[in-house]
Amino acid sequence: MSSETYAAVRQTAVWCYRGGSISTEPRINDRIRVPEVRLVGPSGEQVGIVPLAKALELAQEYDLDLVEVAASARPPVCKLMDYGKFKYESAMKAREARKNQAHTVIKEMKLRPKIDPHDYDTKKGHVVRFLKQGDKVKITIMFRGREQSRPELGYRLLQRLATDVEDLGFIESNPKQDGRNMIMVLGPHKKKTEAMAEAREAQAARKAEAKANPGRSQNAADDDIADGEVTEDEVTEGESAEGESIEGESTEAASVEAPAEASAEA
Repeated sequence: MSSETYAAVRQTAVWCYRGGSISTEPRINDRIRVPEVRLVGPSGEQVGIVPLAKALELAQEYDLDLVEVAASARPPVCKLMDYGKFKYESAMKAREARKNQAHTVIKEMKLRPKIDPHDYDTKKGHVVRFLKQGDKVKITIMFRGREQSRPELGYRLLQRLATDVEDLGFIESNPKQDGRNMIMVLGPHKKKTEAMAEAREAQAARKAEAKANPGRSQNAADDDIADGEVTEDEVTEGESAEGESIEGESTEAASVEAPAEASAEA
């Protein structure tokens, strides 16, 4: 081990002992402490092994930075580059990689063997949503009391659910008994990355549509009224009909009061 390497290792050990942290950034320019380096030019051409002073002169001549890209090599490899631009591009690449990174998530849905049809539809809707997002779904059937003697109920329920969502997912792990529970795992046909890409495209399309048509929400509400439910004309007719019934009641009351007055006159 050379004296320069020993000094660098000793300085690093002292720094860590005092509670400091080791920098992960490469050394640049005057921070490089070696007598000579293997230099790479701005366009990637090999310049060769040159003294450190000569490499720094070339960096000043090209108005670039001298960056140590391979510190473990002997001698270390340094490259002439714009270090600020290099850091920016590296950060953008790391950000893009994190953006496209997909984490496998296992969602869980719990059911009972004698689940209500409405509750079953609600649970199935959640499973459909998870599979569309590219996530795996763990289905758990919970047995209580005497239900444990009828595992076929849970098996049939799991098979029914798998059949209902077969367009979006497949049985990755067949139903199996685990104590008081029966477990099945559904896997999506669509990969997580594809689901994320489609979700981003749909979100971008919605933003573009909202920007192009600011009154889209009001138009959608008007469409809902036209498609379905109570229109303004129907409300007006209902109010007028109610008014007519009230007037009818007042007419009937007048007719009742008239004979009473006639009898009083008599």
